[in-house]
Amino acid sequence: ETNDIKNVTVPLHGLYLSFCLFFYFIFFFFKIALYIWEEGNGPELTAVAEFCTEPRDNCATTFTTYLPDCGDSVSKNNLFVAVKTCQKFHSERVPVVKATWEKDAGFLEYYSDVTDASIPTISLGVPNTERGHCGKTFAILRRFLSKAVPKTDWLLIVDDDTLMSLPRLRQLLRCYDPKEAVILGERYGYRLVQNGYSYITGGGGMVLSRVAVSRLVSSGCSCYRDDAPDDMVLGRCFTSLGVPITHSPLFHQARPDDYSETLISLQQAISFHKHWNMDPVAVYKQWLQDEHPRDEL
Repeated sequence: ETNDIKNVTVPLHGLYLSFCLFFYFIFFFFKIALYIWEEGNGPELTAVAEFCTEPRDNCATTFTTYLPDCGDSVSKNNLFVAVKTCQKFHSERVPVVKATWEKDAGFLEYYSDVTDASIPTISLGVPNTERGHCGKTFAILRRFLSKAVPKTDWLLIVDDDTLMSLPRLRQLLRCYDPKEAVILGERYGYRLVQNGYSYITGGGGMVLSRVAVSRLVSSGCSCYRDDAPDDMVLGRCFTSLGVPITHSPLFHQARPDDYSETLISLQQAISFHKHWNMDPVAVYKQWLQDEHPRDEL
């Protein structure tokens, strides 16, 4: 690794390690329970009714992960959405976006390795890579600051297999000041106890204020390869710039089936990721589609 902000590197195993750590933390509490249980030789776990997941009169503790109410939602025309895709997924994943959450976007573009007028997609001149996509993401950041797209305070970058609730995201964004450098999503960490850094995992969606994008691009921080892990490189860049990485538990890197149903049923989730072994349209309708979404202009 290097501390040179213009040449931020992540070890080759970083993306794989991040993947493994994700599943480790999903099953973290399960593993702790197994350790304490010790195949029946350990102490029994005791349920305490006063430790609550929903507020009740007898609660000693509780928690909520519902959307905060900070006022009217951010206008749909003040959020630009960038969807990363590639030719082999034009007929498989893009139709899911169009059938679900695309309609809630004021401004949305699909970025691919080829131009396809039927979608339409835009080629940024960056070859497709099997992993990482750093080159494509940084091209999106530069385009966001250009006159090629409408000027908005907020940018959302997602994968083509990300499921998203834009009305809920716009409600959450009202709680943040676009005049500050903000990067928001599901936060992961890489070697945090060894001078590492936090980053927003890309699959759940990365939200950036225009100020944050401008600071990043003007800093000269860039990819060391087009297929470098874009979310980790962004995290290292923003850490070098002193920009805090802001976590929200409402963004999700994985599918609903990969989480405790008790946990996600207490949330107003903003995103889920991956179509593997599930019906993405059905998942969107169950977990992300509001019956009466507000459509602020």
